Amino acid sequence: MDRNQATGLILFAAVLLIYSLFFASVPEPLPEESTEAAQTAIAKEGQDDQAQEDVIVEFDEPDSLQDIAAQRKFGVFAAMTKGQEEDVIIENDKMIVTFSTKGAEIKQVELKEFKTWDQRPLLLLDESSSDLDFIIQTDKGELSLNQFYFNPTASTIDMEGVNAQVITFIAQSGNGQIVRTYTLPEGGYILGKSLEFAGLNGNLSNSNVQIVWEDRLLRQEQDLEESRRKTNINWYKLSGKHNDLSLTSDSDDDQIGEPLKWMSFSQRFFTAGIIAESQFNSGNFEQVTPKDTLTVKNMRAELQLPLENGRVGLNYYFGPNNYNVLKKVTPGFEENVYMGYVFVSWVNKYIIVNLFQFLERYFTNYGVIIILIVVIIKLFLFPLTYKSYVGMAKMRVIKPEIDELKAKYPDDPTKMQQEQMKLFGKLGVSPISGCLPMVFQMPFLFAMFFFFPNSIELRQESFLWAHDLSTYDAIFYLPFNIPFYGSHVSLFTLLMTVSQIAYTHFNNQLTAQTGPMKNIGYIMPVIFMFVLNSFPAALSFYYFVSNMVTFGQQALIKLFVDDSKIRQKVEESKLKNANKKKSKFQQKLEDAMRAAEANKKK
Repeated sequence: MDRNQATGLILFAAVLLIYSLFFASVPEPLPEESTEAAQTAIAKEGQDDQAQEDVIVEFDEPDSLQDIAAQRKFGVFAAMTKGQEEDVIIENDKMIVTFSTKGAEIKQVELKEFKTWDQRPLLLLDESSSDLDFIIQTDKGELSLNQFYFNPTASTIDMEGVNAQVITFIAQSGNGQIVRTYTLPEGGYILGKSLEFAGLNGNLSNSNVQIVWEDRLLRQEQDLEESRRKTNINWYKLSGKHNDLSLTSDSDDDQIGEPLKWMSFSQRFFTAGIIAESQFNSGNFEQVTPKDTLTVKNMRAELQLPLENGRVGLNYYFGPNNYNVLKKVTPGFEENVYMGYVFVSWVNKYIIVNLFQFLERYFTNYGVIIILIVVIIKLFLFPLTYKSYVGMAKMRVIKPEIDELKAKYPDDPTKMQQEQMKLFGKLGVSPISGCLPMVFQMPFLFAMFFFFPNSIELRQESFLWAHDLSTYDAIFYLPFNIPFYGSHVSLFTLLMTVSQIAYTHFNNQLTAQTGPMKNIGYIMPVIFMFVLNSFPAALSFYYFVSNMVTFGQQALIKLFVDDSKIRQKVEESKLKNANKKKSKFQQKLEDAMRAAEANKKK
């Protein structure tokens, strides 16, 4: 009862009291009757007065007014709106989950194994920033389960050989019950949930439960901008198709009118998601990037969950974005970790993830693991590296012949290219033999561009001067901001740039390339220095080590590949192919070049 209602009741009682004291008439003497009749009348009058007094007292009692109001608003659910709010906690070795008896809903989820960047407890869900609500349609309109009070009961069960903590919340009203049961097995990040309505089917006007989840995602990492770029709402359709909102837009929303299996609020390193036991009928999602620096993004999800025989079941996932862990949750859930574009994602999913996990069994230093990954990949790709080197060596030894053609046709580039193609055919040299092996290595090079920034294994892991391999290794900060570079200096990025320039210089000595194309190799490392300065230290360190290993490989190959022997093989091919006819490919290439030159003249 609010203050106005209480004040009104007090004034009403005061008026009745004053009236009864000063204005009520004095009762007249009763006529003489028999003693028995008089006593009966007096007794009856006393009972009527008492009954009237009881009615007045009952009417003036605030609790009764609340009961009447609750009955009108909630109907059969009115009894569930009375109770006392308390916290109930269950936990396993991975997380601590706090519930409130008011609503029997999740109040807080803390991951035990992780801390925020400033070493505070890592909360994936918190009542101060998150609101999770289950809404039902009843004969009294739309009601939220968060308005009802539940009585909790704790127990432990065995789930396929694993102990699981169980909390059962029951809200009772007459013969009707709402039962919310949560199950948390040991060793996992999945919280099971079931919701049942018993004896209330006649009071539910809709067979769907609406889930409304609003969350202002708390900041967990030091690099806020990188966190915002990697934070998104994901969902997976029952048809097997994964979708998400735009990763970079400040505001976005989407309404899905077909069945969904799961949805999630996926951050850079952690995910909070809901997985339906059967399906969600539809979903509506919205995300907004706030202006403050305390939250990453503001998320909102609305889901329609169908009741089946008065019951629904689902699972929550609160945990890290570990690819192998997510893959076991439900089909498609591993999509919460972005592994890159299609042409490189297969490298991460099937090679790098498993290789990384294998090395983790034997090594605890992640800098050492990165070095080993570089060495293993380079050894695996060594045949391509060797072939690429030999191809460049062949081009180098025939450089005098190429220079002669350039001198012979200085003003006719088309003719020069035609003659150059004839020369390659006679000498048995392919101009792309040195480039093609490098193309096959590109997926591995680009795969790391997506793997390291999204690898939670590197989070808060130090190596040498880098305190956290998942973010940039700033050795000092500038008093100003350089466009496209930032206001800090990453040492691993500088080392990568220097090593790339040194490798380019060494490589230019091995090729026959001249002119501007030869110098462009010096420009690319500088561009990458600007691009990678704010990327994780692990990525720059990987590229630095990769450059050094490649440099060593080529220096080693140079010791065993003799230019004089290659020249001898070229001469042998020249004699062998002296009377050889042009191949169809070579003929088509020459025809195409002639056509291009003709069009140019026109």
